[in-house]
Amino acid sequence: MRERSSFLRAALAAASRGWLVFPLVPGGKTPVVEQWEERATTDRAQIYRWWGGGAPLNIGVAAGRSGLVVVDLDGGHGDTAPAEFAGAKDGSEVFEILARRAGSEPPWDTYSVATPNGRHLYFGAPDGVELRNTVAALGWRVDTRAHGGYVVAAGSRGEAGSYRLLRRGPVAELPGWLVEALRPAPSPPPSSAVSGAGGAVLGLSRGRTGAYVRAIVEREAALVAAAATGTRHDTLLKAARTLGRLVGGGELEEETAREALLDAAAGHVGVDGCTTAEVARTVQDGLAYGRQLPRRIRRG
Repeated sequence: MRERSSFLRAALAAASRGWLVFPLVPGGKTPVVEQWEERATTDRAQIYRWWGGGAPLNIGVAAGRSGLVVVDLDGGHGDTAPAEFAGAKDGSEVFEILARRAGSEPPWDTYSVATPNGRHLYFGAPDGVELRNTVAALGWRVDTRAHGGYVVAAGSRGEAGSYRLLRRGPVAELPGWLVEALRPAPSPPPSSAVSGAGGAVLGLSRGRTGAYVRAIVEREAALVAAAATGTRHDTLLKAARTLGRLVGGGELEEETAREALLDAAAGHVGVDGCTTAEVARTVQDGLAYGRQLPRRIRRG
């Protein structure tokens, strides 16, 4: 009962800040409820119904609907950073590099949560612009969650460790340099398709092609994250094939595709027998298959 109460207290603490919460599977990142973004709430009665008894459900926070942009700084996992961020060991060090390139100090002074593999920095969303989720758009091991996305709140627990409060202070406003870096590219006119990148291989680059590819990556990642038991293997394999085609066509770097898929599938690991090895194998098989059917983004 004490363990269950800790999850209830964590959910109530998040809701007390005005953040809309909803339940995730015990030990994971997958939503328990359908239409989680619409059903996320600050209503104490509903929170008690979700967390007042039964399994120790993790806590999700609907980022965009809560007026948040959360920067997700992942660990390096022993991999080597790309040349652009040579020497960086993880997302936090890449974030420092990005801030200093923008002529600013890293904005660490905001509410933040230590995750099993890094940290989450919470910022207030800017007025007048709707920011969406991004995967490696800012840099290696740096993702963001905003409209259409959610994060696992402090007080939750994962297979690799817990989500614990790192800095309790107020949520700072998103710095201007980050607003500009994350501002969506203008949508192309209806009569014009998105053109290719002129031979430049994209991690997830800026411009119309980059925005189009990012949208594909985010859509496939969202489908993987929301997949139900019984469909998750096929959903992940299909998503990997879709992104593998873009890798084969030079529109997307393979490591970016792999990271996005592994991150999206992480919430399934440990649920109903799903393993890290199974997820990695499915991603590898799908990317390999997709590379054989390369896709380029061209004008229609």
